Formats: sequence, C-alpha cells, structure tokens
Amino acid sequence: MEKQHTFVICAYQESEYLEECIRSLMRQTVKSEILMATSTPNPYIKKVSEKYAIPLYVNTGERGITQDWNFAYRQAKTPLVTIAHQDDVYAKNYTELVLEYLKKSRDPLLLFTDYGELRDGVTVLKNHLLQIKRAMLQPLRIPMFWNSIFVRRRILSLGDPICCPAVTFCRERLPEEIFTPGFRSDEDWEAWERLSRMKGAFVFIPSVGMLHRIHQDSETSAILGDHARNEEDYQMFRKFWPRPIARFLANLYSKSEQSNNL
Repeated sequence: MEKQHTFVICAYQESEYLEECIRSLMRQTVKSEILMATSTPNPYIKKVSEKYAIPLYVNTGERGITQDWNFAYRQAKTPLVTIAHQDDVYAKNYTELVLEYLKKSRDPLLLFTDYGELRDGVTVLKNHLLQIKRAMLQPLRIPMFWNSIFVRRRILSLGDPICCPAVTFCRERLPEEIFTPGFRSDEDWEAWERLSRMKGAFVFIPSVGMLHRIHQDSETSAILGDHARNEEDYQMFRKFWPRPIARFLANLYSKSEQSNNL
C-alpha cells in the first residue's frame, strides 16, 4: 500500500537527540516515509542516515531556518508532510491520528496535534504555557469551526498556540513555499497567519501527538536568549491589531519566553 505521509527530519550539526527522534518515527503504528534534510552536512549526519537507511538531502542553496524548512518540505512527494525537528519525539500513533482526523475533515490545509514538552529527559504534559495554548485552541475542538477563517484568525490574533513540528501539511492545497524568510522566531506563526486566510480546514487533534524538547542548545532557546522574539511578536500582532494594542500584547506575550528557560 502506497504511503500517504512523509516525515522529513531537519538535521543540524551533531544533535545527540537525532537518533531518538528517528526511532520514534520508525515506531509509528502506521508507517510513513522518512527523509532527512540538512544544510550542515557532516560525517555524523551521513552516518546516522546510513545506519537507519534514510535518504539524505542536502540544501546547497540559501540557508536559514525558513529556507531549510521549505527545502525539507519540497523533498516530500506524498500528499501529507510533517517537518520533524531533530530534537523532538513523536507518539507512536501520531500518523494514525492524522489519518483518522483527515477522514473527518473537509478540504484540510493542515492538521495538528496537541503536544507536550521534554525537559531534561522528563515528559511534561501540563504547565502554564501548555494550558494557555490548549485554552486558545478550545474552539477548534469543535469540527464545525475547522473551516472557519474567522475563528482561526481570532485565535491567532492572540498568539501562536500551534506547535510547528506537530503540524502535518496537506500539500495539494498549499503553496510550495510555506515559510517566509526573514523571521527567526515567529516563522511558524507568520505561516499560520498567511495560510489562515485560505479556504480550507485547520484541523486540531486534541491528543498529545509529540513532545517538543526544551534545552539550552535549541534554536528557540538561542532566539529567546537574544530577545529577537519581542520585535517579531509585535510585527505579528500588528497584522491583527492597531499599534498600541499590538505593543501591549507583544510585551505581555514576551513573558511566556520564560517557559523556554531551563
């Protein structure tokens, strides 16, 4: 049976967590294609790809987080694509959940699961930030709102509750370039804002489908460390709100940065 879904792992440098991510993808109850993409080719990544017999694609063009994600996305040929981050771990039923909810949806643009965190190897399913994001997504627990542009834009006007590696993209309904170069921390929020204007469904799967790892060497932690996020947050809020409200919300939103500090 031809596979419907592909995981494309974005690999960088020499992550000690890469193999754990791969093993979680190989343990899926419904098998997916697994590819690996990198803009930092090295013997370690090559060795790991060979060990698990995973095709490796090297981005020799423009580099950067958005460019690398777009490159990874383009390598997949199946109708459904998930960009897996090398530090994260997926529940064994992630693909199964996506395919189950796909059948329930009408003209889906993307499907995304709830998520938890991995902190120092400990699974965290409940904390202040996760609770806020789940509260924001409450309306999308109701299938009749999946296709509502109004509802999802109201959700996104208050922040980004969608975890990027928890998202599966429906290629047939989406542009070839998902992410816009120029953003370092809100590249995913910017993508959801743009895609939210399109006709089709944002399908929320209210089960924890993956664990996002929080650690000092992650790109998110590095960005938060230099406070680049606040200005990007302001740019995003400006897409929905007048300047004073956008600045107030950006400052409020920045307090959530502390959740990524170990």
